[in-house]
Amino acid sequence: MKNIPLTVLFFISALPLFAGELFLEAERRIEKHRKEDVTLTVTQNGKPLAGVSVKVELRRHEFLFGCNILQWGICDTPEQNAAYHRRFAEIFNSATLPFFWWSYEQEPGGKYLYSYSDDVSHWCRQHEIRTVGHPLLWNWIDQPWAKDVDQAELHRRLIRRMTDCTDRFKPEAESTNRIETWVVCNELVSPFREMCRRDAPKITELMEKVGPAALAKECFSAARKGNPEATLIVNDYETGMNYVEWLEKLVDENGKPIYDVIGIQSHMHAGPWSDEHLWEVCERFARFDKPLYFTELTLLSSEKPFDWETQKVFPSTPEGEARQAAEAVRIYTMLFSHPKVEMITWWDLSDQGAWMDSPAGLLHADMTPKPAYDSLRKLIRETWTTDETLQTDAEGTVKLRAFRGEHMIIVTFSDGVKREFSAVVVKGDNQFQLQVGR
Repeated sequence: MKNIPLTVLFFISALPLFAGELFLEAERRIEKHRKEDVTLTVTQNGKPLAGVSVKVELRRHEFLFGCNILQWGICDTPEQNAAYHRRFAEIFNSATLPFFWWSYEQEPGGKYLYSYSDDVSHWCRQHEIRTVGHPLLWNWIDQPWAKDVDQAELHRRLIRRMTDCTDRFKPEAESTNRIETWVVCNELVSPFREMCRRDAPKITELMEKVGPAALAKECFSAARKGNPEATLIVNDYETGMNYVEWLEKLVDENGKPIYDVIGIQSHMHAGPWSDEHLWEVCERFARFDKPLYFTELTLLSSEKPFDWETQKVFPSTPEGEARQAAEAVRIYTMLFSHPKVEMITWWDLSDQGAWMDSPAGLLHADMTPKPAYDSLRKLIRETWTTDETLQTDAEGTVKLRAFRGEHMIIVTFSDGVKREFSAVVVKGDNQFQLQVGR
């Protein structure tokens, strides 16, 4: 592991010594659930070509390795902005964009901050990064103008927002600012907490009047109207049976779930989850037979955990950073090995602007990488990758196991002439015919 401190190497290398059966079986599960049998047949003028070199390289995972991109373009200096953008694109193929209602529609009447989202989503598309809009409904803070409108008008504007946003960013033939995935409802399992009543009294009152489940159903319906093809997420920090009971309420008149994906928050400010707890959470929600997105994953690089009671933040330390790196490898490995998990999103990329001002970033505030950044980059880009060079047999065929995702295939003749192809490995049958010309 190039440029990774010895303390980090120690923590990571020690993982198997202390790991339980769940972790030790993770590699086998990854091989089973993330890779596919692939057959490539090279022909020329309809005849198989034997003895030619075929190199297969993974370009982009099907699995979504993401991060929120809340600090895009607003770091302290232009140099830090450039570093933030570069570091983001070096690891991630998914980005979560901010659509918090209180900041996104600061003036009433549908005057949304579209221009910023256009810029971020356009940059993401240039770098082949998929985008997630987050969130459309969350009673965390009221809009500045909410106090001046009655409940009926607030209700109308909320539903309009669902359709406006999903319609505005739906994929079009020439669109460069598409957003195909949305967190529609966020943290509605326990919507009447004291802080919600204090900081978002108008939205909370609306939710209480209409009913959380009824309002959520309206929001999903309106979001679906804006973009019928969108992937819609229900998201929460609750991971127990209360979330299970909530999901059971979010069904249409035929009993079909109104959401496409179950979002699971995993802010581990109080300490990393054990393998057993991770697996228990995954299994609890796997019963719904929906993709599981770990939408907000946090691991701190401080030596001490965050103190929720006093809100005390402890600084990042070398020992804490080494532990953060080792735990990131363990937790990503566990989640990647579960067949129902399809996304892991880190929260936040940098300590600059991080939630709760905690040292949650993979980067320091000056955008230099922590050991966890290097460890995850190696894991995602080097360990979990397809990079094989094979020779075709007498039938012009090569066979291999490859990760699901987009691949580049390079066929090289004995005289050094190359031909390039692309192939997307998916779950199921993966037989590709490569017709080459000279």
